[in-house]
Amino acid sequence: MIVITGAEGFIGSCLVAHLNNASYTDLVLVDDFGHIDGRQTNLLGKKFNQKVERKAFFQWMETNAHEVQFVFHIGARTDTTEKDEQIFKELNLDFSKSLFNICVKEGIPLVYASSAATYGEGELGYSDQQTDLQNLKPMNPYGRSKNDFDKWVLDQPEQPYFWAGLKFFNVYGPNEYHKGRMASVVLHAYHQIKETGEVKLFQSHRADYKYGEQKRDFIYVKDLCDVCLFLMHHRKSSGLYNLGSGQARTWNSLAYGLFNALSLAPKIQYIPIPEDIRDTYQYFTEAKMDKLIAIGYTKPFTSLEDGIKDYVLEYLEKGEGYY
Repeated sequence: MIVITGAEGFIGSCLVAHLNNASYTDLVLVDDFGHIDGRQTNLLGKKFNQKVERKAFFQWMETNAHEVQFVFHIGARTDTTEKDEQIFKELNLDFSKSLFNICVKEGIPLVYASSAATYGEGELGYSDQQTDLQNLKPMNPYGRSKNDFDKWVLDQPEQPYFWAGLKFFNVYGPNEYHKGRMASVVLHAYHQIKETGEVKLFQSHRADYKYGEQKRDFIYVKDLCDVCLFLMHHRKSSGLYNLGSGQARTWNSLAYGLFNALSLAPKIQYIPIPEDIRDTYQYFTEAKMDKLIAIGYTKPFTSLEDGIKDYVLEYLEKGEGYY
């Protein structure tokens, strides 16, 4: 029996599909299933054992923990614009700590979602070595909550026999349709092209970057799921791991990839970065992936162009999710 929290969301539901495709169907899906934002369609066609409401999950674990073979803790509050620290304390810290302690007590291996938001503006680089956590300066409550949990995990005298915290970088792909403003730029740009024929990208306000040449590490959600399954089978070398493609790409490259997938000539409008975020805007992120590769992960990551093409042609143009 495999538990997936956040199972109705973007990454969680893709992980369920990925597990199904690998012939895993004895799955327990945990989430707040009462949302009316359209995410319910993310579980269409999925095979699983049962759903458990998040608020009833720990009670369920008291009875069923002995049957759980692995936990993927993907659920979290991920809104980077949310300012209410209490929400993050409840969902990203307290819930995660309780789940971690159960995994320790019951001997259950655990993979959980951390975030590249823990790196802040990247002043210290993007290395997933575990020595710099105290010096990281996340730029928002979401990033702080993820870094605080990472630090707490490392401080625990007792840990599951295997655990991994995955620092997700810029994830894109199917099943993010419900995320609104927090959806990937790929999805937003796709809709811009469909509605207006052009894409809007931020100008640069630094002399060392041309317009649209700011860089991010984009990772296709299917690659993320591949890493999760690798770790489920690996079950050693516990620790924190970056999860990006390892190659920073420009916003221009993302836009060109979209236009190419749609067989359209590129048309980009550059707009000023809003002043309220201009001082904290990141011009570069790139995951250092040496640590994951060193424990045996060898599968190549999907190029930005190939990932966008698959996302656009197989999902966005068809109006379908990842099943």
